[in-house]
Amino acid sequence: MTLTPLVLPADADAATWSVFLAERAGGELARAQRTAEELRAIAPGDDAALTVWNEIGIALGNASAVTSLLAQVHPDAGVRQQAEDLSQEISRVWTDLLLDVAVYERLAAVDADGLDERLGDGAQRVLADALRSYRRSGIDADEPTRERLRAISERLTDLGQAFGRTIRDGAGETRVPASALEGLPADYVEAHPVQEDGTVVIGTGYPDTNPFLTFSLDRDARHAVHATFLDLGWPGNDAVLAEMLRLRQEQAELLGYASWPDFDAEVKMIGTGSAIAEFIDQITADATPAAERDRDVLLARARQDHPDLHTLDVTDARFYSEVVRREQYEVDAQEVRSYFTFAKVRQGLLDLTGRLFGLTYTDVPDAPVWHEEVSVHDVWLDGERLGRIHLDLHPREGKYNHAAQFDLVPGVAGVQLPEGVLVCNFGRGRMEHSEVTTLFHEFGHLMHHILAGRHRWVRFSGVATEWDFVEAPSQMLEEWAWDAGVLQTFATDDDGTPIPVELVARMRSADEFGQGCYARTQMYYASVSYRFHAELPADQTARLRELSAQYAIFDALPDTHFHCGFGHLSGYTSAYYTYMWSLVIAKDLFSAFDPDDLFAPEVATRYRDTVLAAGGSKDAADLVADFLGRPYDSAAFRRWLTSS
Repeated sequence: MTLTPLVLPADADAATWSVFLAERAGGELARAQRTAEELRAIAPGDDAALTVWNEIGIALGNASAVTSLLAQVHPDAGVRQQAEDLSQEISRVWTDLLLDVAVYERLAAVDADGLDERLGDGAQRVLADALRSYRRSGIDADEPTRERLRAISERLTDLGQAFGRTIRDGAGETRVPASALEGLPADYVEAHPVQEDGTVVIGTGYPDTNPFLTFSLDRDARHAVHATFLDLGWPGNDAVLAEMLRLRQEQAELLGYASWPDFDAEVKMIGTGSAIAEFIDQITADATPAAERDRDVLLARARQDHPDLHTLDVTDARFYSEVVRREQYEVDAQEVRSYFTFAKVRQGLLDLTGRLFGLTYTDVPDAPVWHEEVSVHDVWLDGERLGRIHLDLHPREGKYNHAAQFDLVPGVAGVQLPEGVLVCNFGRGRMEHSEVTTLFHEFGHLMHHILAGRHRWVRFSGVATEWDFVEAPSQMLEEWAWDAGVLQTFATDDDGTPIPVELVARMRSADEFGQGCYARTQMYYASVSYRFHAELPADQTARLRELSAQYAIFDALPDTHFHCGFGHLSGYTSAYYTYMWSLVIAKDLFSAFDPDDLFAPEVATRYRDTVLAAGGSKDAADLVADFLGRPYDSAAFRRWLTSS
């Protein structure tokens, strides 16, 4: 059977999309509920219970994907709200399902012995995962406890949406003197006209904030812009987060765990909440010598301009990191920027991933989309259409304002093609190299989703591994954005001259200069994620300051409230450590590639098939061992951390 992509509305009208959303999400939700009834009616011990369970997962996955996406990207506020409302209903159905004793009993009665032989590879793993999910939902608790767990789950869904909505819709702006544009690239200056009062408006979107903090020569203006950015979500999200933390802790205790981090870590590679704290402190200790050395270099340079400085805050550190790279490493970010035009970078990324993974992309210019700037591409392997990707890469009002990959359709072999969406907020002209690496990173998630979209069991589809591994493939793909040979295929200036090899080498050296500082900053974020959940601080802002002093290498900006705009506290909860944990693995994965030939087909194909295409069909540690031929270790990461 030839599978075809999901048909989206051809009419851009909000009413048409509203009907589509109701039919797609509502229809799949109703299908899931009907299928659950079928499962309850199955005779105890019948293997068919697991097959029907898979059908429920497909339906709920379809409903959840489309609502989660459109709640973040659709231009119409009414459609976004409708999607959020439907997401809440889907969450309630999932919660009810995982507290449904009759469904659980049908699954628990399936004989696990020989199940793979009877139903096919992976069946026993799917069953074990389902039974674990039921245990972690509280299926063994008494009825009052199950009812409380149900209420907590529904409230946490509401709070998570409110937390994200406040960040998404809370875009701010800072008015600074027109003179503050001194040092900014010409295209940036042109895009920020002077207002009648002599000021220019700097928004909180990345295309506005990032270049300003990097290049503006006006220190006061930089601090003002950064303070506005760090206060996204303040004050509303302070109370939202506090309630979210309390309810997660209550949920964990009702399920028999000492803390939310213990509950959350159980299904991750790291295993326990205490191991998270140990990991954070270990990375902090490992990174400190390099971080302090590089911090002192930045401070010495900053004091040439400001002799009274005794410490560096995060705003000054960002600016002087660029100054040091320019002066000591001969890397001028504006020069680098001249080689990265958005359209060329996007096409170059498609070309290189096609070459690396043996894929072919075909543009689908007439495909219906939710916004005219979204591009659509079908993905092919050996003449077979694997799936479809949608690239929504520029900012607009009401849109998700960070960078992430969203599912549109979870792939299932013989049932439906995987479709994924890249949602970013890049400018339409020049890109900074850091934005290029971000695009590569997020595209890695998209590749994972598409290549792992051919499993029979939806539980294995896409980015379905342990959560502290999911970033590793994306982090590894960033390595291709640092290779001169790769960059020269698409990074060219206005005259068509490729980026010089010598410049890329200097960019690498400049990037290595700040690795220790980067690691300490990441551990600060990870400590906020973990400690807030482990401690439930009464004064979140005060605890934020303490954690900054303990883990961050640079001073926090006074009177700012980073935690209220830290979106990962909603989705990643206590597990932000996973970015660094997975980076350890990513560096080890990359060590298998030949740095002189990053496109060597044998290793690239083996990586594609053993790690990416496998999805969640094995534990992450086993996937890595299949690829490397050994268990992963931290040797490559430690070499990287101390290489500057």
